[in-house]
Amino acid sequence: MNDTPALLNSWLIHLAAERKSDQTLKTYGDGVRAFLRWAAATGTEPVLDRGTVNRFIASLIAGGAEPATARSRQLAVRRFSAWCAEEGEIDTDQLLGLKPPRLDVKVVDALDDDEIRRLLKACEGRELRDRRDAAIVRLMAETGARAGEVVNLKVTDVDLVAGTAVIRRGKGARGRVVPFGRQSAQSLDRYLRVRRTHRLADSPALWLGERQRGFTYQALYSALRARAEAAGIEGFHPHRLRHTAATRWLAAGGSEGGLMAVCGWSRADMLHRYTRASSEQRAADEARGLNLGDF
Repeated sequence: MNDTPALLNSWLIHLAAERKSDQTLKTYGDGVRAFLRWAAATGTEPVLDRGTVNRFIASLIAGGAEPATARSRQLAVRRFSAWCAEEGEIDTDQLLGLKPPRLDVKVVDALDDDEIRRLLKACEGRELRDRRDAAIVRLMAETGARAGEVVNLKVTDVDLVAGTAVIRRGKGARGRVVPFGRQSAQSLDRYLRVRRTHRLADSPALWLGERQRGFTYQALYSALRARAEAAGIEGFHPHRLRHTAATRWLAAGGSEGGLMAVCGWSRADMLHRYTRASSEQRAADEARGLNLGDF
C-alpha cells in the first residue's frame, strides 16, 4: 500500500464525518502514523497483514512503550485496515480478529481528602486563572467528568441553581447530565464573575485562558499539574480526579449504578477499574460493620 499516507487522510475525513471526537481522530491518526514511521525506519513495506503489524507492536514493546500505548497503536491500525477493506482499497481485512496486546493492570490511587484540600489551597487567589483552576478541580473531583469533557463545556451547559452540568458529547458520543453540590456551584460562580472581564467573555466556551486566549486540554493538564506540584502532590495527572470522584462516591455510600450513570460508563468493569485501589479498604470497613466474628 504505497498510497497509505493518502488513505490515512481519507480515513480521518471519514471519521470526522462520523463525528468522532478530536481526541479520537488524534489517537487513531497517531497510531497509523507511528506504524508508517516504523515501516520507513525498518525498510518494511507497510502491508496491513498480521505478521507486519505484530512485528510493529513487538518493536514498540521492546522499545519500552507502555502496553496501553501498544494496544492503542494496534487498535488504530486495525480500524484503519477495516476501513480500507470496506472502501475496497484492499481485498480483505487481514487484521480481523487480531487480539490486542495484554494490558498490565495498574492501580491508580485516588487523592485523599487532605490532598484535595491542599490542591484547592494551591488554587487560592482572585485572578481568573486561580478561580478557574479551583472550579475545575472541584467539578472534576465531584462529578468524575473526564478532562476532555470538562474542557469542552459551554457557559450554557452549566446551571448553578439546579447544580448540573451537561456533558454534550462524552466518550462514545454519549451525552449525560452530571450533578454538583453547593461548594462547586459557589466556585463556578466566583469564576464566572471574574470571567466577565475577559476579552473573550462573549465566547461560548466556559473556560478561558490567560493572555486573552482560549483553554485547551493541554492548558488544563499544564495548569493542574502546576497546582499539584505547588501542593506537594506527587504523581499527579488530571485523570486521578476521576478516580477520586469514583472512590469518594462509593465510600459515601453511593450506589454502583448511580456512579456508572454519572461517570458515563456502560460496563461494570470500568467501575471496578477506577475503584480497584480503594476496594480492599471498603471491604475491610464493610467487614467491620458486619461483625462476623461475633458468635
